[in-house]
Amino acid sequence: MVWDERSTDRMMGAMSIRRSISPLHAECEALIWAMECMKTLHISEVVFATDCSQLVKMVSTPTEWPAFTTHMEEFLRCKEYFPTFTIQHIPRAQNTMADKLARGARTQPSAMVYVDSVPPRWFSAQEFT
Repeated sequence: MVWDERSTDRMMGAMSIRRSISPLHAECEALIWAMECMKTLHISEVVFATDCSQLVKMVSTPTEWPAFTTHMEEFLRCKEYFPTFTIQHIPRAQNTMADKLARGARTQPSAMVYVDSVPPRWFSAQEFT
């Protein structure tokens, strides 16, 4: 999930395209994808949120993760677009919206990409508020 610091607008996204080497690789790829989406939308003042504490550690010290060198190079390239890069850890128990988006994306019959401030049809409007 990403939100614009200057407003109350929140963007959500889900992608179900390919499998990753590991869950941490998937989290890293998801962050890079979210950053690319914000660049495409010309939104540079954002806060990125994740339930993966390792991802927060990784982007804070990218050189200490040699197995992720390629991902970290791409992350650092994307990071240049954001004047102040902010990422927050939100515990999974408090991150039910993101969990529901991820589960919903996995159940889709084909590859899908979703980015919007309005929840998709398969996402309960009650859980969005």
